[in-house]
Amino acid sequence: MDRRQLSLYLVTDRTLASGRSIEDIVSEAVSGGVTMVQLREKCADTREFVEIALRLKEILKSNGVPLIINDRIDVALACDADGVHIGQSDMPYALAREILGPDKIIGLSVENLRQVEEANALDVDYVGISPVFSTATKTDTAEPFGLEGLARAVRMSAHPAVAIGGINATTVADVMRCGPDGVAVVSAIVSAASPRRAAEELSVLQKNSRQ
Repeated sequence: MDRRQLSLYLVTDRTLASGRSIEDIVSEAVSGGVTMVQLREKCADTREFVEIALRLKEILKSNGVPLIINDRIDVALACDADGVHIGQSDMPYALAREILGPDKIIGLSVENLRQVEEANALDVDYVGISPVFSTATKTDTAEPFGLEGLARAVRMSAHPAVAIGGINATTVADVMRCGPDGVAVVSAIVSAASPRRAAEELSVLQKNSRQ
């Protein structure tokens, strides 16, 4: 995996889409600069999950943007996605790697500094430092890292790192100054009136924060 693909990482959530299709939102977001997409479907049954994944895969393939599946190893295999993202309570990393093989991307959520250190002993492709700030998008999360905690976690991590949780156009510059390879966003793009313009704005703010 090229760590630059973590730059602007979109995590989908149909409950925030105001009735619009995830396919349309993702297509717009990619045209605005999104570099990786994680399909997160907590309510879809397996058939629907796979069907959505296959449609997104076609959209993303022509743009060279990786498709990551949240949690579901079976769905990732069924649609031959580029990888999966797992949390601390999901399938153990070693087993996920054994099933998926050496060539698939596997990201791992880390929710405290101890988990960052534990992840250093694994050959994961990246870690998702979560949450940076409190967020209504995901309520079953640990204590937020905050900017100081994020910066420390990035320094500790042996892996590429993407920051997630409460990140939007107001906070993205401060987050990027903490040193992650990229940011993952949900509502900042999914709920935006124009996902393309939202992605463009975040991308510009990111670039400016690195100067």
